[in-house]
Amino acid sequence: MLYYAYAVFHSPTYRQRYAEFLKIDFPRLPLTKNNKLFTTLAKKGETLVNLHLMKSDQLNNLITQYQGDEENQVTQVKYSPQKQQVSINKNCHFIGIPENIWEFKIGGYQVLDKWLKDRKKAKRKLSPDDIIHYQKIVVALKNTREIMQEIDTIIPNFPIE
Repeated sequence: MLYYAYAVFHSPTYRQRYAEFLKIDFPRLPLTKNNKLFTTLAKKGETLVNLHLMKSDQLNNLITQYQGDEENQVTQVKYSPQKQQVSINKNCHFIGIPENIWEFKIGGYQVLDKWLKDRKKAKRKLSPDDIIHYQKIVVALKNTREIMQEIDTIIPNFPIE
């Protein structure tokens, strides 16, 4: 049931249709009597949960590259849509980040921007593990967007029957 709920709550149509209600109350979960629909959505939800918990094997298929010296100090966070890159200082940057992934928000926060700015604020130098983790976040966001679109094609209409 958790995975089904997770999938439904990640439906862009659900979020748009119930946006005002979601701002003032807990989300209501529309249930279905259609076992096939329930199972299909639950599988998508499970995939999302594993992505968001950073437990998915999909995260190992990195789509970005990191270039720069070994300083890795976050002194700036600057995105270039033309180059599809995020610079963390004048010599270091992540390459291959599409603009729609860079702009992806969760809970009102732009995920990739916030993650780096939190490290900048803490005056943290990125470790090799941090660099890989950031690249895995990019994969998680890309795959999340794709699965959200798939969920909308799976759900025939709202309210779910």
